[in-house]
Amino acid sequence: METRLACNIRAHRKARALTQEQLAEMLGVTVGAVHKWEAKLSVPELPMIMEMADFFDTSVDALLGYELRDNRLGATEERLWQYHRDKDPQGISEAEKALKKYPNAFNIAYASARIYHGIGMETHDRAMLCRALELYGKARQLLPQTRNATINEQSLSGDIAQVWFALGEKEKAVDMIRAQNADNHYSAVIGELLATELDRPDEALPYLGQGLMRVFNDIIYTAVGFASVYRARRDHGNGQAILEWSMRTLRGLKQADKPDFIDKLSAVFCAYLAAFQLDAGDADAARESVDRALALARGFDAAPDYSRLNVRFISEGERTGTAYDILGATALQAVENAIKDADSPALTALLRERQDNIQR
Repeated sequence: METRLACNIRAHRKARALTQEQLAEMLGVTVGAVHKWEAKLSVPELPMIMEMADFFDTSVDALLGYELRDNRLGATEERLWQYHRDKDPQGISEAEKALKKYPNAFNIAYASARIYHGIGMETHDRAMLCRALELYGKARQLLPQTRNATINEQSLSGDIAQVWFALGEKEKAVDMIRAQNADNHYSAVIGELLATELDRPDEALPYLGQGLMRVFNDIIYTAVGFASVYRARRDHGNGQAILEWSMRTLRGLKQADKPDFIDKLSAVFCAYLAAFQLDAGDADAARESVDRALALARGFDAAPDYSRLNVRFISEGERTGTAYDILGATALQAVENAIKDADSPALTALLRERQDNIQR
C-alpha cells in the first residue's frame, strides 16, 4: 500500500516556509536525508516519523497519508470494480488481498477475474490471462450466490471464451460459446470468429444470419421503447431521431424493391414519427409521415408477405419461417392502432383527413 509520506513531508515543510537544510538541522539529520525522503528514495525510521509528526503538529497516520478503509465485503467489491474501470494495475494486488480475506465470495472472485482479464488482454500477459481463467472457474463454482440477473452460466462462458481467444485457443473459444448459444445470443460472435479467425466462411454464414435476425428484432423493440420514453418526456428531437434511424436501418435490410414485412413495420414507425412531429408543431412534416405510412400500408396489404421478413444478407436456408406480430391483422390496422396508442386527437384527425383525401 503506497503512502503519501514523501509528499506530506514536503507539504508540511513548505507550509512552515522551511528549506530542506533548515528542516534537517531541526531534526538533527543531513540535508541529503531530507532530500531522499521527499524524493521517495528512502523512508525515515519509525522514531523519526514520530518525531516529524510531533514537530509538524499532526498524527503519524496523517503524516503517512493513511486512511482507515472500509474493508467489509460490499466496500471491497466496489473498490475492485473501480480498479477495473480505471484500468489500475494496483487492482491486481488488491484483488489478491481480497481473495485471501473473502475466499468464497462470488462477487470478489468475479471482480478479480475481470481485473486480471482486462489488464492481461491489454498487456498480452499470459500469466494474468491464466489467472483470470482460474478466477472465472472459481466464480462459476460460486455462481448461485449472485443476485445479478445479467451474470449467469452463459455470460461467464462468454468471458472465459474471450480469455481462451486471447491465449490463442480459438477453436476452444468458439466451441465454448457455441455450447452456450441459447436464443442465438452469441451467433454474431461465432460467425465473426469462424469467418475472420478460422477461415470457415460457409460455416460462419448461418450464424451471421441468426445474429442479424436477432439484431433486427432488437432494433424494433429498442426503437419502440425509446420512442415511448421520449414521448413521455416530450423530447421531440430524440424521439424523431431514433425513429428515423430505425427506419433507415430497416430499409437497408430490404431484400428487394417490393412490399414485405419491413414495409409494415416502417408504416407503423411513420405513424409514431408523425406524433412527434405534431407535438413539435411541424404539421407539414406530420402530414407527409402519415401519407407515407398509408402508402406503405396499402402496398403491403395489396400483397402481404410475411416470409422470414425477406431480410438481406440472410442465407437461403435461414429464410424459412413466417413472421408474426401483434401490430394488427393488416398494415392499415397496424397504423391505426399506432395512432390510437399515441392518444393524440390532432393525429387521429390528421389520419382521417389523409384517408378521406385518398378516397376522393
